[in-house]
Amino acid sequence: MLILFSTYSLTRPSIKPFTAGGALADAGVGFANGILCSLTGIASILTTIWCRLHGWPRDQQRAVFQPIGVTIFAMSPLWLGASGALSADTVWLFVIGLPALLLCTWVGLKLFARLNQAGFRKAVLLLLFASGVTLLF
Repeated sequence: MLILFSTYSLTRPSIKPFTAGGALADAGVGFANGILCSLTGIASILTTIWCRLHGWPRDQQRAVFQPIGVTIFAMSPLWLGASGALSADTVWLFVIGLPALLLCTWVGLKLFARLNQAGFRKAVLLLLFASGVTLLF
């Protein structure tokens, strides 16, 4: 479904913003996003789609889904550590990957500053498509 949404949205220039639902729908999407993230390890998929369906500008979308992703990725090692699932090897792999994480974060911030609304929409949809593909394999 994620792949179909992304592919459809990439080929269609714009969608009519979704305005219904209110706080209850927002909470439902957040809850479902938490469940999906815990199952897949990919944060903010449903939240990103929800923001896109609302037709919000890129700054507002980012202000919603970026803190959610950061919170999920910060909480994951805490929960894993509290449950005893983190080993020294896992921590070492995190330390090895940390420079790549920081570099990609920096590049992402620089690219965000250069993207217009249409470019941001396409980048988000391509990343959602890639997330969907990784869920299949």
